[in-house]
Amino acid sequence: MNNDFAVSEWVRYADNDLNAIHQLLTFHPPQMEIICYHCQQVAEKILKAFLVYSNVKPPKKHELDLLCDMCKDIDGEFANIYDVCIRLMPYANQPRYPFGLEISDCMMKLAVKDCEQIKEFAETKIDLENIKER
Repeated sequence: MNNDFAVSEWVRYADNDLNAIHQLLTFHPPQMEIICYHCQQVAEKILKAFLVYSNVKPPKKHELDLLCDMCKDIDGEFANIYDVCIRLMPYANQPRYPFGLEISDCMMKLAVKDCEQIKEFAETKIDLENIKER
């Protein structure tokens, strides 16, 4: 598979999750569990996009700490978002099942902010405009 295509697909899937978040936020009451799950997914997919961009095959894992560490090995500035990644980790699996995690409105809003921060940061490290020219 073409590396540029793979990067753009990871980014597209992260964008799709972010779009889903913003649509779900319009529901009353908001579906906090699924929103937080999609927040974790945005972070996971954009970190994997950076790894592929850096010619590293991403592991088939959901652990944002592991993914961020791998990114940090390539670019030390990923240390700046490590704690943000850690905050999103509980949302990988627990919100998908009943009785897994109590999520407050405040936690959900922070998760949205966190995933947007991770995505914006990682995208500064991926030359999206010129990806086809690499």
